[in-house]
Amino acid sequence: MVINSCGGAIGMDALVFPSNERSRCINAENPSGDKGKAAMSSSQLGVARKGTPCLKNIAPGSQTVLADIKGSGIIRHIWMTVTDSTSSTGPNVLRNLILECYWDGENSPSVCSPLGDFFCCGHAQACRVESMPMAVYPNRGFNCFFPMPFHSEARIILRNEHNEAIPAFFYQIDYDDVDDLPTQVMTFHAQWRRQKITQLANDYTILDGVSGTGSYVGTYLALTTLESRWWGEGEIKIYLDGDGKYPTWCSTGCEDYFGGAWSFAAHDADGKMVEQTYCGTYMGFPFRSSNLNSKRQSEYWDTSSPVMRGLYRWHIPDPIHFNHDIRVTVQQIGVDENGYFERQDDIASVAYWYQCEPHDPFADEVMQVTERDRRPR
Repeated sequence: MVINSCGGAIGMDALVFPSNERSRCINAENPSGDKGKAAMSSSQLGVARKGTPCLKNIAPGSQTVLADIKGSGIIRHIWMTVTDSTSSTGPNVLRNLILECYWDGENSPSVCSPLGDFFCCGHAQACRVESMPMAVYPNRGFNCFFPMPFHSEARIILRNEHNEAIPAFFYQIDYDDVDDLPTQVMTFHAQWRRQKITQLANDYTILDGVSGTGSYVGTYLALTTLESRWWGEGEIKIYLDGDGKYPTWCSTGCEDYFGGAWSFAAHDADGKMVEQTYCGTYMGFPFRSSNLNSKRQSEYWDTSSPVMRGLYRWHIPDPIHFNHDIRVTVQQIGVDENGYFERQDDIASVAYWYQCEPHDPFADEVMQVTERDRRPR
């Protein structure tokens, strides 16, 4: 049996022990999560017959409180789904809905990310994801299993930065109400960034401005390659606890970091090299496309695009611990017939980590991202 540092069982072993935690869920049928208060509203079928399955007509520019929980607890599972397009002029729903989480009365969010990117579906396009903490089935059933503890309060907000109203938004937040949490329990954080054209020979920043004690637990990368030939020679570099010019931790290349090798290469029936996508428990390459969202098809405009890729890596069996600060970057280095070369590409990312509160507020450029910044190419 596996025992954690606090003396309790973890993983599936924990299922065999009784618990004094109280299971609750929040959704449109029970927005407060109160005991014995779910499924009360009416439909044409009668009382308590699927009366309020979703939120409707979420206005542009509005903020919707999805959860406002008082006391101590742990969010165990989040499920959400929404259309990816509201019209031919509103195709980027998954980039324009912003998910924010606030823990323990803080005014600065600990999670701030476009909805799709948070669930490893960048480029405003959904895909199937099969991993331990994130799963998307079959293409827009968004699931997150990262535990999200809070000591006194949890607020989850959905910001609609889309150009049109969202006709229906479905969600469920499953959590345990607990009497108390140890003071050393860390809270969950996630931060989205994007650089539409990276600077030559200047590493892209995945995470910066973090101080305190914590553990880095994951990276999602939404990459649009703007140059030809192989793109994935750049190393992921993690600077820990006062590192200067050089990091303590680095990978041997980008595709290596995401668990692959040899350019993800396979060959089709004609002998042409093709990249293989894959999903694994802790690492994956679930998305590759050179076409815009299918809702953007047009008889007038070409919908082909530079190749877009989505990749994830979870540091769950191998978290990267920091005691004072952390910074995470990735190089833009490619290779062609003449060897390595510096590249410029379009990169968006989500960094996932746990740390003790309070956290440093996210930088203005992270929080004040314009619609054009979020828009895929």
